[in-house]
Amino acid sequence: MLKISRSQLIFGLIIIVLAFGLTYGLVGMPAYPDAYYHYNVANRLAMGDGFVDDYLWIFIGAPDSLPAPSNLYWMPMTGILGSLGMSVFNAPDSYRAAQFFFALMTAGVGFITYRFAFLLGGRLRHAWIAGLLSVIGGFFAARWGTMDTFAPYAFIGALALLFMGLGMVAKQRNWLYWVLAGIFAGLGHLTRADGLLLILTAWSVLFFPFDFFKTKFINVFKQRLFWFGLVTLFYVLTMSPWFMRNLHEIGTILPVGGTQSIWFTEYNDLFNYPPDVSPDTLFADGLSVFGESRWVAFTNNLATFVAVEGLIVLTPLMLIGLWRRRDNLLLRGFWIFAVGIHLAMTFVFPFPGYRGGLFHAVAALIPFWMVLGILGLDDVVDWIAKRRRAWKPQTAKPIFSIMMLFIGIALTVTVALPASVGENQGLGRIYTGLQEQLPRSARIMINDPAQLYYFLGMGGVTIPNESVDIVPTIARQYDIDYLVLEFVTDDGFIGAAPINFQFDANNPPDFLEPIPFDNRKDVRLYAIIKD
Repeated sequence: MLKISRSQLIFGLIIIVLAFGLTYGLVGMPAYPDAYYHYNVANRLAMGDGFVDDYLWIFIGAPDSLPAPSNLYWMPMTGILGSLGMSVFNAPDSYRAAQFFFALMTAGVGFITYRFAFLLGGRLRHAWIAGLLSVIGGFFAARWGTMDTFAPYAFIGALALLFMGLGMVAKQRNWLYWVLAGIFAGLGHLTRADGLLLILTAWSVLFFPFDFFKTKFINVFKQRLFWFGLVTLFYVLTMSPWFMRNLHEIGTILPVGGTQSIWFTEYNDLFNYPPDVSPDTLFADGLSVFGESRWVAFTNNLATFVAVEGLIVLTPLMLIGLWRRRDNLLLRGFWIFAVGIHLAMTFVFPFPGYRGGLFHAVAALIPFWMVLGILGLDDVVDWIAKRRRAWKPQTAKPIFSIMMLFIGIALTVTVALPASVGENQGLGRIYTGLQEQLPRSARIMINDPAQLYYFLGMGGVTIPNESVDIVPTIARQYDIDYLVLEFVTDDGFIGAAPINFQFDANNPPDFLEPIPFDNRKDVRLYAIIKD
């Protein structure tokens, strides 16, 4: 029978209260396009409508008409978890119900961290401090409760990496850990498209080249080949329902349009119509755009590493902790994934990477970094104590650990409270106006069609990163009736539109017929003349 100590019980209760408090206390509704999209998917699933969209937020991989299959860019796990919460509480269209499993997974991040601290040779102090820091989260605190991939990927991705490590160091039943690693790598891929890196990491862990120089090649290779088969088989089994769905809907096991972001010259290329980026566009001016984009991604991603992953003060300490334990096989999957995701989001997918992709993906690393940070703190204290006899390491370590905890709390309060999102208090003025003036069946071209659908249930498309002259073409293809422009200045500049779409909103082209809109001064509403 599993025995739970008093310390474990108290820690568990605190983590659960903290996780549910952050989830429900800081986030009461979606607040940005990703979250609106995932929530809409969850709500449609809960109501039995399936994976279907009534709008397009990008044109990459876009179907020929609407409605269309959903999740052709973002993966489905977030929507599935949200719908499960709604179903458990029999509460479709309830954001609070949808958050339930996100709160549980946030608590799970704390439990993973707590356990990992002991696996890495830490003590109770390390487990407590690291576990609390992982859930307090700094920049993640205001994201745990949002309908996005943060909490699911932190929980699922961390478990996948942990099982890879256990598969390498366990004294017995290693095969079971590789089965679990395959399952959670699949779940991680179902959570995020870059979760594909999890199974690639598993393969890299198993066929790390230097291992074969340390012992008999044939024996090690046979064993690793068996584990490779297990992890791959269970990854494929986990992904196969989604593969089959995609084959039925789009003819391929995975959408391939997202790989176009490799060739972006700016972030707004995401909204090109039709998607027309290629190596030729990226290298049209030689290597200048390629180099500049990767440099911008590098500097921004470095800031993400220091501030988001390392809570600023822990950054050097966690690197020290990792370096001193670099040969520990328990950490191999973690550091391979960490290096891989940073390289991918900097040099392969720079624009999606520094605009939020890396921030989302590194959630899976937080349990490991927090433990390594606190262990690295002890390493530094021991190093100093050897050189300064007045230092008492057994006294200094708890004091500095508690200081790190309070710094983490202070950072969390500073960044999380301003980013908190209250509950929906009814329709904003723009949506009240649209509801009053347009028919329920209207389809609208607007900056954030996922937000429009969340509030009014109206379908539509996003504003393209093209000349306004393309509007009638898109309107005919997707049966779009109206164009809404937001944050328009008095001189006609459109604040919420890509630069390529800009025109004088006060003097629109002939195919846009202005409709008076009094609810908000900075909004323009037009009927689209398609013929």
